[in-house]
Amino acid sequence: MSTQNRPEDPGEEANADLDARLNQLKSRLGREDIRKSQQVERSSSGKMEMAQGLKLGAEFVSGILVGAGLGYVIDGWLGTSPFGLILFLLLGFAAGVMNVLRSIGLVEKPFDKPRDGSTKG
Repeated sequence: MSTQNRPEDPGEEANADLDARLNQLKSRLGREDIRKSQQVERSSSGKMEMAQGLKLGAEFVSGILVGAGLGYVIDGWLGTSPFGLILFLLLGFAAGVMNVLRSIGLVEKPFDKPRDGSTKG
């Protein structure tokens, strides 16, 4: 190794310079760690929001499809086409909306409160 850049007897100045450079490096690494952790938080929250959106969409569409399917079967069985399909399609739409509202917390789920009016506890 070359000793041209190194002083023969490193003094206080060399140690102070090394300490300053070390502190600068630590602060840059700390900022980089903070930036990376913020990126991870943003990407994980985006994935959770997408999953929640897909869940809500699936609940809504499934309510409509179940209602339409029941209406179609009832129409075929009773011969009341298209009235059963229309009625149950609307009921399926209402059920899908209720499922979405329950999932996001705007409407309480059934049986969350006791029927006698007392509080849980």
